[in-house]
Amino acid sequence: MRESDTDALFRYRADPSVALYQGWRPATRTDALDFIRAQQDASMDKPDSWFQRAIRLSNDDVLIGDIGVHIPTDPEGSYEFGITIAPSFQGRGMAREALHALFDFLFGTRGAHRVHASIDPRNPASAALLRSLGMRQEAHFWESLKLRGEWVDDVIFAILVREWPSAEARR
Repeated sequence: MRESDTDALFRYRADPSVALYQGWRPATRTDALDFIRAQQDASMDKPDSWFQRAIRLSNDDVLIGDIGVHIPTDPEGSYEFGITIAPSFQGRGMAREALHALFDFLFGTRGAHRVHASIDPRNPASAALLRSLGMRQEAHFWESLKLRGEWVDDVIFAILVREWPSAEARR
């Protein structure tokens, strides 16, 4: 992400309809800028860290979302991800396209064994997106996270390298 993305990042991440399902919500534009600056030095080679990158429209370079990946201590282990798309760009297949590219990269280039995500079950669009990518629900933890003063459920979806079609096609 670039510092020039600050306003766009703040707009969609601070949106109440988006923030409802997110662990991080910027309170100010300065929070968004600090987040961008912190991620500029992030590396996929640093175990047990989060690597956050921009999702952009290819035709005009507009920031429409972001995707984060938790780097495991074992590079061939299980990678966690999270994705956020600005409301005005949701429902157009862009999250699916970004995650497809991410899975190809993690399974094909990084040698990941497993990729998983944690979602709020009150967000059925996220569950539908993950299922459309071949992920399966592995767990439902009841009131396991406290988010902005409220106990919320946590649902885990995952997919293994052998289940990812693009990974299998390369073998």
